[in-house]
Amino acid sequence: MLTVFLTRHGATPRSEPEQHLGQGIDIGLSTAGRAAADALAARLAGVAFDRVVSSPLRRALETAEIVALAAGRPVEADRQVMEMDYGEWEGLTYVEIDERDLDLRRRWEEDPAGTACPGGESGDDVARRARSFLGDAIARGRRGGRILVVAHATFNRILLCVALGVPVRDYRRRFRQDPTNLTALHFPGGVDDGALLLVANDTSHLEVTAGL
Repeated sequence: MLTVFLTRHGATPRSEPEQHLGQGIDIGLSTAGRAAADALAARLAGVAFDRVVSSPLRRALETAEIVALAAGRPVEADRQVMEMDYGEWEGLTYVEIDERDLDLRRRWEEDPAGTACPGGESGDDVARRARSFLGDAIARGRRGGRILVVAHATFNRILLCVALGVPVRDYRRRFRQDPTNLTALHFPGGVDDGALLLVANDTSHLEVTAGL
């Protein structure tokens, strides 16, 4: 039986205004993002993790390294937990996308599972990666254990759909993943058996950084 602690990386210098940061722009954390990662590390300091797994993108790796240092575990980079590939929408705000691809954007909003970003991935593509990752993690932790996964907003929401049996097309409507939140899932069996949601998008540990 495996428990997965899930978080999104901390804020970056490009977090405001909101834009599509996928796999193409590899940027590190901002000062506020590092402070938030420190707060998450303090909250998780008493948890004995068997593994700390991170997306190889810098913003996730830096977050994972801060938490892993406190946990005394090495970081394992895994491409399966990278953010959605936004293709031609990489680095664009919603306003900029609407100016160039309004019709496609509307179709994507209606069905982000079956509609791919131009030159990038669809929600279903990401779901296949999430399912593969969870299957591997559950098999590796068959006798139990705890892992921390540091990934991204869209990837995490789609992983929650896969784990909880929610249609992937609803990931944007049903789930939220704020930077350095704490989400926890318990898997009593395989991926298809479903997970028990223990904690969802908890950011109470960030109150100490609110003034930064």
